[in-house]
Amino acid sequence: MHLTIPIPSRTTLFWIFQKTGGASHSLKVKKERGFRAAEDSEITMGIVDRIKEIEDEMKRTQINKATEGHLGRLKAKLAKLRTELLDEGKSSGGGGEGFDVAKSGDGRVALIGFPSVGKSTMLSQLTETQSETNAVEFTTLTCIPGNLLYNDVRIQLLDLPGIIEGAAHGRGRGREVIAVAKSADMILMVLDAGREAGNRHREILENELETVGLRLNRQPPDIYFRKKNGGGITFNSTLRLTKLGDDPYQTVYKILHEYKIHNCEVLFREDCTTDDLIDVIEGNRKYVKCLYVYNKIDVVSIEDVDRLARMPNSTVIACTHGDRPALNFDTLLAKMWDYMGLTRVYTKRRGEAPQFDEPVVLGSERKGVSVQSACMSISKDMLDNFNYALVIVKTANQQKRDKNYNQKVQAYFDKYKKKKKALKT
Repeated sequence: MHLTIPIPSRTTLFWIFQKTGGASHSLKVKKERGFRAAEDSEITMGIVDRIKEIEDEMKRTQINKATEGHLGRLKAKLAKLRTELLDEGKSSGGGGEGFDVAKSGDGRVALIGFPSVGKSTMLSQLTETQSETNAVEFTTLTCIPGNLLYNDVRIQLLDLPGIIEGAAHGRGRGREVIAVAKSADMILMVLDAGREAGNRHREILENELETVGLRLNRQPPDIYFRKKNGGGITFNSTLRLTKLGDDPYQTVYKILHEYKIHNCEVLFREDCTTDDLIDVIEGNRKYVKCLYVYNKIDVVSIEDVDRLARMPNSTVIACTHGDRPALNFDTLLAKMWDYMGLTRVYTKRRGEAPQFDEPVVLGSERKGVSVQSACMSISKDMLDNFNYALVIVKTANQQKRDKNYNQKVQAYFDKYKKKKKALKT
């Protein structure tokens, strides 16, 4: 005779097991973990489904000035759900091994791309690190660091596992890969020149990075935003806004209402979109330089190479393969150096020759390019006894005293360039 017992809830299930003695404590713990895992999976799938619904509604909505407010509200909902999805992934990530490695050198560059596009080969040829290469996809399964010395500066290159479409939602451990990319000073997006035309790999990777809050080759929007304890919403702009629909105030109000913000100050100093306002409200976006590197140009026509090389923020290369030599690596390194925006400062003790072997490297993405950041890089105690800085421009053979340690070092170089240009004319 079989007896079927209805189980109305999780609590009743545990109570029945304990009363009947049919299960031990370990079984109870396993059941509880199973319920938690199921709940986390249901929450994640629920968020993904809601994101899909909002994206479908945005596709169906006709884009014009009258619907700008409605689209802005949908974009705000979408941004909130994506943030919740990323936070859910962090909280339920478990204790597994991550991809991140300790920072070293004066700058960090992450190699991002689809599987089997040549990231590992590029790392092996630019650094002394030998990364395993194979014709099979997903050969690299963890983060492999390598150090590159260029212009007396140590740059750390990170060979990351290949990511696929849907990586921002966790496919192929894509969240962990992109999380390491967010810690980099610059991104090299490696693409296969022979497969790019039909696969849209560049567009897919841009969308994945955009989803997790990375803004490629863009500047932060010039929007002032501050929450208040009361007083309602104060909205102003220094110019005419043309990207927020017929009624910019209503569009901004709907977005703020979606975030449950009812007391704040908003000032637009440039003509921004609803996406820019959402980025400012979220406050967790990272604006990073990205160089698109088209590899394997030795297997495409010269017309395709010329077209790819003329695309914005792009360069073309070919790694060494068998008897084929490497192509255009010098241009790649020069562009990478320009995109990182690093400034070398060589120190000089009084009465001694300058030390040209080990410069102090400053970057706008880290501590900034100023006399203060140079002092902080040498010693924190130096600012306590700071009197003045003697800045010597190498090419101008000039020197300048400055008692303001917040003065940017780059300003002296810019002033020299303008003066030199005026003398030529």
